[in-house]
Amino acid sequence: MTLEQRIRGDIERRIHSGEWPPGTRIPFEHELVATYGCARATVSKALEGLARAGLIERRRRAGSFVAHPQVHSAVLDVPDLPQLIASRGETYRWSLGVRRLARPADLAEETEIRAPALLIEGTHHSGRTAFAIETRLIALDAVPDAAEEPFTVTPPGTWLLQHIPWTQARHRIRAIAARGSEARRLGVPSGTACLELQRWTWRSGVAVTHVTQLFRGDRYDIVAEFKPGAG
Repeated sequence: MTLEQRIRGDIERRIHSGEWPPGTRIPFEHELVATYGCARATVSKALEGLARAGLIERRRRAGSFVAHPQVHSAVLDVPDLPQLIASRGETYRWSLGVRRLARPADLAEETEIRAPALLIEGTHHSGRTAFAIETRLIALDAVPDAAEEPFTVTPPGTWLLQHIPWTQARHRIRAIAARGSEARRLGVPSGTACLELQRWTWRSGVAVTHVTQLFRGDRYDIVAEFKPGAG
């Protein structure tokens, strides 16, 4: 193992172990030079490799900082956020805000749910920061067991994936600016660009859930892979 690889490996271990959480400033180059007794070029190459891997951000005149992992999701899939966040080495946490019954007359037309539903609002956290806020309706005629689930620990999306398979889904994605309580819950300034994802899922033609999730724009992106058509 070269000294450059050793430096990079030591920093990676501290990041993945949580010793250096996102936002932590790592030692300056001259401090690492003193620690490892090497040339500054060796340290610089190690840091460049970490930056290319998305583990750190190098800021001119400010130093290098542990990056907030970017979470990627397939646009044609229904992702499990706890699993996605854990796959990047961060700690996931769900905090429930609202859980109550909603009558059909109270539901917006676009939800396409025409039965009594459970309304759930909460926040997904990645590490120490908010990752996304969620507002979800679960149709109780399709998923009656949801009425007995508290959703205080397990987020509703994860619970649904574990309890009822879906057969059809629709996504709508747009960029919006977080305002008011949304910005406060996400911990970003008002007007910050965010990604809003709405999803409808059905099972055998019966509506199961409608969810709106608002993601911090710097923490999440949507990925799609395509193959050329036969024509």
